[in-house]
Amino acid sequence: MLVLLGFLMILVFMTLIMTKKLTPILALIIVPTIFGLIAGAGWDIGKMVLDAAKSMTSTAALLMFAIMYFGLMIDVGLFDRLVTFIQRVSGNDPLKIVMGTAVLAAAVSLDGDGSTTFILTTAALLPIYRRLRMSPVVLTVVAAMANGTMNILPWGGPTARAASSLHLEISDVFTPMIVPMLVTLAAAFLLSWQLGLMERKRLLAEFPNAWEGPNLIESRLPAIDLVDEKDTVMADNALDPTRQTLRPKLFWFNLILTVGIMGMLIWDKLPLAYVFMVGTAIAIIVNFPNPKDQMERITEHGRSIVAVVGMVYAAAVLTGVLSGTKMVEAMSHWLVDIIPNSLGPHLAIITGLLSIPLTFFMSNDAFYYGMLPIIAQTGAQFGVEPASIARAALVGQPFHMQSPLVPAILLLVSLAGVDLGDHHKKVLWRTAVLSLVMLAAGVATGAIVSA
Repeated sequence: MLVLLGFLMILVFMTLIMTKKLTPILALIIVPTIFGLIAGAGWDIGKMVLDAAKSMTSTAALLMFAIMYFGLMIDVGLFDRLVTFIQRVSGNDPLKIVMGTAVLAAAVSLDGDGSTTFILTTAALLPIYRRLRMSPVVLTVVAAMANGTMNILPWGGPTARAASSLHLEISDVFTPMIVPMLVTLAAAFLLSWQLGLMERKRLLAEFPNAWEGPNLIESRLPAIDLVDEKDTVMADNALDPTRQTLRPKLFWFNLILTVGIMGMLIWDKLPLAYVFMVGTAIAIIVNFPNPKDQMERITEHGRSIVAVVGMVYAAAVLTGVLSGTKMVEAMSHWLVDIIPNSLGPHLAIITGLLSIPLTFFMSNDAFYYGMLPIIAQTGAQFGVEPASIARAALVGQPFHMQSPLVPAILLLVSLAGVDLGDHHKKVLWRTAVLSLVMLAAGVATGAIVSA
């Protein structure tokens, strides 16, 4: 009975959020509550949920202050110089422009928000692509590959979901995945370089008289309508050089502070949440000494913070009910019975392979909160560590980010004026390769291990 209720609860939860009948936060609260009461949780359901919520406190704190910190760095213009540098270095060489796109998208992805990454990247580089007759599909593919790889950052969402759903410390999940992430990012740059070469070759064949060395000469290109204003003025004026929050005199301070925080993340001697708490406090005090301005910056990013942190705590209802009613235990025993003993010890690798298609066809919430606890409990029966399962579940993110269920990718193709089908033709096989590279690197470095 518990097995049936458990799978039915997951099915109802996934159906509601995939059909957009309920927002994920509400579905995470309402659906488990109903099924938990049906399973006989009674008045104990509150204790089940709060016990689960206690284990998510550090994750919620990390997300809150990481989002605030990188949002603040965008406000003060930390990434503006990178944009200017990429535009200057790239010149009119299609290959350099494509590689600049990859670097910019990867750097801005540090804020953990795909929408912000795509807005900044498109605002900075789409006019150049248009002016030089470069394909905007190349821009969307390159930006999506870089962002999808960086999406496993702890404050990006998937890692936090995986950690919270299995009651793990977020650093235990993410830190061993740093090297696989960097290896995958290098593979994304390699694929971007290949795209840049193809684009240069195409333009050379199409405009053979418009070249001087590797650069296209604009004056020798046929006349074309310039880009619309919407191509250069994006949401929130994120690159507006006149915005009041810019702090150009503090650029080097903000850069050193950010590098220091990234170093502390890799060093892993202090809880990540505390590192971002202190880093955010220092950044706000130095950049905005006026208390009124400080409060304005804190509240400015409140909407993003509430949405993400609220999701983490709402997930406590689902994970609390699954474990408290013994549903997850019953479901895992059932799965153990049907999985061949020869495959059980390799469930972490199997999870990595499954995450590629499953996270494309379902939301991260459905996969990490609905399926991952069951897979992890099953793996435990074969001696596979939950942390290894959690890390393996992240490798599908480069492919997942191309799903039409992801609003950010819809924003990207819309801003670039690209058909989603054209984007998918070039990006799906490349991001599938990136996911497999991340899985292989995870296995090679010991982040993802068999029993």
